[in-house]
Amino acid sequence: MEFPNELKYTKDHEWIRIEGDIGVVGVTDYAQHALGDVVFVELPKVGAQVVRGKGAGVVESVKSVSDVFSPVSGKVVEANAAVDSSPELVNKSPYTDGWMFKVRLSDKKELDTLMGSKDYQKLVDKK
Repeated sequence: MEFPNELKYTKDHEWIRIEGDIGVVGVTDYAQHALGDVVFVELPKVGAQVVRGKGAGVVESVKSVSDVFSPVSGKVVEANAAVDSSPELVNKSPYTDGWMFKVRLSDKKELDTLMGSKDYQKLVDKK
């Protein structure tokens, strides 16, 4: 499994990559493995307000349905149309093509509550 160093992670298995004041959000490689084949993704609408730790979307796989929690608070500025039409991208490329949405951060200090790759790897190694 991959744990890219440039990302921040949540205990709920989402990742965020910071690009200026925009955060790109997706589910981790660990999460997509645990879910199995992703068959449907419900993304937040552009313009929606998301709140750190609250549900922002849904991922449905052949095994289960799971909420996608936003790692930060802010306004959704883009949803990944490619994942909407090809949900299997979450399995094939969770950190690049399989991202879910972009959010304009309302408080960059929230990033301090997230884990780096080493801490996240320790978390999933315990499971």
